Amino acid sequence: MVDGDNTGTLYAPSPEHQALREMVRRLAEREIEPQAAEHDRLERFNRALFEKLGGLGLLGITADPKFGGAGMDAVAAVIAHEEISAADPGFALAYLAHAVLFVNNLSVHGSEEQKRRFLPDACAGRTVCGMGMSEPGAGTDVLGMQTTATKQGARYLLDGTKMWITNGAVSPGELGDAFLVYARVAGASRKHLSMFLVEKGAAGFSLGQVIKDKLGMRASTTAELVFAQCVVPEQNLVGQEGEATLHMMCNLEIERLTLAAMGLGIARRSIEIMNAYARDRTSFGRPLREFGQVQRHLAESYAEYAAGRAYVYSTAARLDLNRPGHRLDSDGAKLFCATMAKNVADRAVQVLGGNGYVGEYVVERLFRDAKLLEIGGGTLEAHQKNMARELGGLDRLG
Repeated sequence: MVDGDNTGTLYAPSPEHQALREMVRRLAEREIEPQAAEHDRLERFNRALFEKLGGLGLLGITADPKFGGAGMDAVAAVIAHEEISAADPGFALAYLAHAVLFVNNLSVHGSEEQKRRFLPDACAGRTVCGMGMSEPGAGTDVLGMQTTATKQGARYLLDGTKMWITNGAVSPGELGDAFLVYARVAGASRKHLSMFLVEKGAAGFSLGQVIKDKLGMRASTTAELVFAQCVVPEQNLVGQEGEATLHMMCNLEIERLTLAAMGLGIARRSIEIMNAYARDRTSFGRPLREFGQVQRHLAESYAEYAAGRAYVYSTAARLDLNRPGHRLDSDGAKLFCATMAKNVADRAVQVLGGNGYVGEYVVERLFRDAKLLEIGGGTLEAHQKNMARELGGLDRLG
C-alpha cells in the first residue's frame, strides 16, 4: 500500500509534496514508530523527537520562511499528519496542537512583531506551544466560554480555566511554553471573542490538573490551564478586540482537515496490518483472506479509506489558509474520516482476533487512539449541526 511516484496527483500535486511525503514516511518508520508503544504506555510526550521535527521544517510547515517556516500549503499539512499518524497518532496530536493550532494560527492572524517574537523558536522546536479554547463547561458551545479579559492600563487581566489542552504540560508539573488563549473582553457580546498570547511564567498563569488514564492519544499530554488575574501585556493581543471569532473559524478549517488526515493515517496502517495478517495467517488450512467474512472487512475498509482520502485531499487543495470558506467540507471530511478510522481499526482488531487485542500488533493502540477523533476538534454532533446549517443555504450541490 506504499505510494509510488504520485507527483502530479491529488495526493502529491508537486515534486515538493511528494518529497515531503517520502521524507515524513521515512521518519515515521525509522524514528516515530519505534518509540510509539513505550510513550503510549508511559503517557509521556517525546520532546527530543518533537525537536527533531523542528530541524526538518515540519513544525512550521505552513509558516512564512522568514520566520523559520516551510511556507507550504494545506495539502502539505495533510500529508504530514497522515504519515505521522500512521505510526503514532498520539504524537501526531501533539504535533497538530503546535503546528496548526498555534503556529499556523499565529502565522495568519498575528502581527509582524508577534510573529518575530514567537515563530522562530516555535518552528525550530525550541518551544512547545498550544491553544486554549475549550473550558470545563464550554466545549462544543465554544461561544459559551467564561474566560474573561479585563483591560487595565497597558495590560489585560485574564480570569478563567481552559480544559483538555493538548501540550498544556510538556512533562510532569511543567507548563508548555506559549498558548493562544481565547477570552471575552469585559463587556463584549457572546459572539465577540479576543485572542491573547500567554507565555509560561506570566503572573497568574498556572498548570492545573494533568489528565491521566486517557483511553487513547496517551503520547500527547492533556492538561488544565488556570488564569487568575493573569497579566498579559497589551502587545500580546492578537489582532483587535472582538475579532478572534473569525480567527477561530478560519483556523478550525485546517484543524479539522488535519484531524481527518490523522484518521487516514490510522486507517491506512490498520489496513496494512490486517491485510498482511490475513495473507500470512491460516485457519482450517486456508489463508484468512480466503474467508468471506475477512474479505468483507478488507474490502470495505479499503473502499472507505480511499473515499475519505479523496475527500480530504480534494478539500485541502481548495483550502485558503488565510480566510475561511470551506466549513462544509472541512467539517464533512472530519465527520467521515473520524468514524471511518475507528471502524477500520475495529475491523483490524477483529481480523487479528486475540492478537489484535494486545499491544504487540499495534491495532489495539490505533483503535484506542481513533476514538478521540470523534470528540476532539469538534464532536460528530457539532459537525452534523454545522453542516446542516451550511447546507440550509444551498439550493444545488456541485
